[in-house]
Amino acid sequence: MIPFLIKGLVRDRTRSLFPAITVIAGVVLTVFLQTYLKGINSNMSDASAAFSTGHLKLVSRAAAKEGEQASNELAVNKVAALLEQVRQQFPQLLWTPRIRFGGLIDIPDDKGLTRAQAPIFGFGVDLLRADSVDRQVMHIERSIVRGRLPSARNEVLISDGLANQLGIGPGTVATLISTTMFGSMSTSNFTIAGTVNFGVRAMDRGAMIADIGDLQTGLDMEDSAGEILGLFRDSLYHRAEADAVADAFNARWTKGDDEFSPTALTMHGQPGVSELMDYIGIVTGGIIAVFAIVMSIVLWNAGLIGGLRRYGEVGLRLAFGEDKGRLYRGMLIEAVTIGLFGSIVGTILALLPAYWLQVHGWDLGYLFANSSLMLNNVIRTEITPVAFVIGFIPGLVANVVGTAIAGIGIYKRQTASLMKELEA
Repeated sequence: MIPFLIKGLVRDRTRSLFPAITVIAGVVLTVFLQTYLKGINSNMSDASAAFSTGHLKLVSRAAAKEGEQASNELAVNKVAALLEQVRQQFPQLLWTPRIRFGGLIDIPDDKGLTRAQAPIFGFGVDLLRADSVDRQVMHIERSIVRGRLPSARNEVLISDGLANQLGIGPGTVATLISTTMFGSMSTSNFTIAGTVNFGVRAMDRGAMIADIGDLQTGLDMEDSAGEILGLFRDSLYHRAEADAVADAFNARWTKGDDEFSPTALTMHGQPGVSELMDYIGIVTGGIIAVFAIVMSIVLWNAGLIGGLRRYGEVGLRLAFGEDKGRLYRGMLIEAVTIGLFGSIVGTILALLPAYWLQVHGWDLGYLFANSSLMLNNVIRTEITPVAFVIGFIPGLVANVVGTAIAGIGIYKRQTASLMKELEA
């Protein structure tokens, strides 16, 4: 019976081709939108974790109160011992110390006088070791535009856009004018080993990446760091596990009467980040849900209308004595066949461009020219297990439900009136 019904669907385009095209179109739109919005959400969280928040962050209690406005005067002390302890206690995370700094970069001429100067900000990271966590999560090696990675003390990287603005390149000597941990002015000379472009507009406008050891010396921060970032080894943010690690750390290390004692903040627990990530998650989830519901209604109505258009056919088949139950089941089998075919084909057609966009990306840097968000300029989709099944909700379920509702009318048809209907 089923092969017979499928053969009939293939031969009758009004019952197969156009309904299948409708299902495929709805599934393609639903699946691609889900991968696109998921990619945007992950893009923001990944860039934020790598450059700013980490999955967890260890800072002093005083710095935690100040948030993003905290200065190096509120740095964490005795970093070496603290790092050794947390790496032993929480090996599921990669721990790396960092120093944030701001100031002026001064470019001298042949006579030692200033020929160019610009404001700058940046990070002190573990830059010289080949197995550095920071080089891995920040993708420093693949971000180099000109020059090379620093291989010796007092060598730095600066953003390529800033280098072009100042008219300098690799090999140029630059002076960083900043402040020490104790509030006094400091000057440190560096050699620019290379220029970088991270694809993050907030970083590429004017950033410097230096080795944390050089900054600890230059800013009077020996055995100190502004923060220690913790990142899960699989690069994914596990909120429940991060909360557990933060609670365990704070129970052991945070002292209520010492404002310089370290405290752990999860990514969601940092000022502004929680609200932004929750908002993005709610909005993207809501958009996907609403769109899936709308497409379900459209395909539901398509199945309903398709059933109603076959009103005369159903009457004729009943007049010839076909059983109502058998006819109703036949219509459901046809709906399942069309919905299953359309959902599979639509999912494949949506995942092909989604995979291409996940690999190659779409550069939308011009939209973030003045943005301070840690958001990658290249927007990518992200294919998750949900993408393989979400299209079946509007494509299969809604289509079958619409046909089922339309088919209920079969049981309301009166056999005595069928001939009159056919004569009309």
